[in-house]
Amino acid sequence: MELRFSPLFSGSSGNATYVGCDDAHILVDAGLSGTRIINELKQVGVDPASLSGILVTHEHIDHIKGIGILSRKFDLPVYATEGTWRGMEGKIGAVASRNMRVFEPERDFFIGSIDVTPFPTPHDAAQPVGYTFEIAGAKLAIATDLGSVRDSWLKHIVGADAVILESNFDPGMLQTGPYPFELKKRIMGKRGHLSNDDAGEVAAELVRGGARQIVLGHLSKENNYPELALKCCELALRQEGFDPEADVRVIVASRDGNSGMFSVRSELRFQ
Repeated sequence: MELRFSPLFSGSSGNATYVGCDDAHILVDAGLSGTRIINELKQVGVDPASLSGILVTHEHIDHIKGIGILSRKFDLPVYATEGTWRGMEGKIGAVASRNMRVFEPERDFFIGSIDVTPFPTPHDAAQPVGYTFEIAGAKLAIATDLGSVRDSWLKHIVGADAVILESNFDPGMLQTGPYPFELKKRIMGKRGHLSNDDAGEVAAELVRGGARQIVLGHLSKENNYPELALKCCELALRQEGFDPEADVRVIVASRDGNSGMFSVRSELRFQ
């Protein structure tokens, strides 16, 4: 059975990712309007009514804006940590009690044939997580909103075939940009976001562990450029002796729409 994924939106203004197989269709985060997410799902050939549920990474608005409306419209279960549920209170509207699913980080569960493992992440939220998805020997990881490179989360994603990895900001652009000092401090803090340099360091570890697809995501609109994030990652890989063309395929996820539908088990490709 093939594991597929599609970054629908990826950036500091909103995030949503589709992950699925023949018997499970999962939305990870819903940080834009329900209408926009529904349209992008249809663009990649996924019927929103077929969704099995929504997984939430954390309660910041760029990850939860459309969760309530989608859950109510399609009667979808919503999966989140206890801390995230508390953090979402009053932000997403009513979710039917039958659709409120609570899990513990590092305890896996199944949605259809997909083995889902949530893992803790260092971010300034109540109880944030990233996710890995496994089926028939194929493994996908989603790791964004990460304040620092730590073994505690890196161990979960090394060994994945494909990874959606945060590459949020360029340090120089952030330091000289218009953001207020406190916001800059938060972004660069241990519970903020990963820089392009951090992402390059992690990418090398991922390729060393067998990754063949890396999708750079959650780029800041004000403090990064897709071309810059890509070049920084490719440079880091070359410095570690890897060929970004032969050893791994690296792309940057689109901020404003889907980046295509990909298969974890094959070469990175559009379907």
